[in-house]
Amino acid sequence: MHEMGIAIEIYRTCRDTVAEHGGGRLRQVRIAVGELAAVEPDLLVFGWEAVVADTPDQGAALTVDFCRADQRCPACNQAKDRSEGSWLRICPDCGTPLEVRGGDELDVIEVSFETDEEGCP
Repeated sequence: MHEMGIAIEIYRTCRDTVAEHGGGRLRQVRIAVGELAAVEPDLLVFGWEAVVADTPDQGAALTVDFCRADQRCPACNQAKDRSEGSWLRICPDCGTPLEVRGGDELDVIEVSFETDEEGCP
């Protein structure tokens, strides 16, 4: 489960961010995960919970914004609808090969934390 390694890196990134702002305890982290990032959001949340367990950040929530990839026809200049988990190779309207845009996100979007001055250890 490579999601555990990703959860560890997200945690390190968040702890570095908190340290840069004077220290504190994580409350919530929001990330974007793209459909093509080869990351299962539920497993990532499970890994996150294991990573923060028995740390001062225990209970910090990880929220995942799932980002679908978009298939566009360069000739029609339109997004083409597809079923969940399926891919079109050519435009059903004009026969032009479709382009895939987006869906490769794996980004920390927001880190919420309580500073040490707010009474955290």
